[in-house]
Amino acid sequence: MVFYFLLWLVARQIPMPWRFFTALCFEAGWEILENSPFIIERYREATIAIGYAGDSIVNSLSDILMMSIGFFAAWKLRLRLAVCLFLCMEIGCAIWIRDNLSMNVLMLVKPVAAIKEWQLSGRVGK
Repeated sequence: MVFYFLLWLVARQIPMPWRFFTALCFEAGWEILENSPFIIERYREATIAIGYAGDSIVNSLSDILMMSIGFFAAWKLRLRLAVCLFLCMEIGCAIWIRDNLSMNVLMLVKPVAAIKEWQLSGRVGK
């Protein structure tokens, strides 16, 4: 959904198939970067993923599939419904697993100790 809205903002004149292809390339590129030693080490330093060793191929392919579903959902749904759905997923994941896309990006870019402590306090078997 995020890729759809970003590309809608900056590339509205580009036909939809090319915007989707661009989003697909960005997501696939992120999946490759996410499994690089630099990002793996960053996850270990900045987040609660202490033993993180990278994503499996199945996980990366699943992430690409989910991005594709989100892109098409954002394209087909009304703006208000798409935003509501995105917020529900973010809030739901924050409550359920104490992690979501927003926190993941924030913790990679500028770690917040309070968020890391909150995430750790919810771990099973702590």
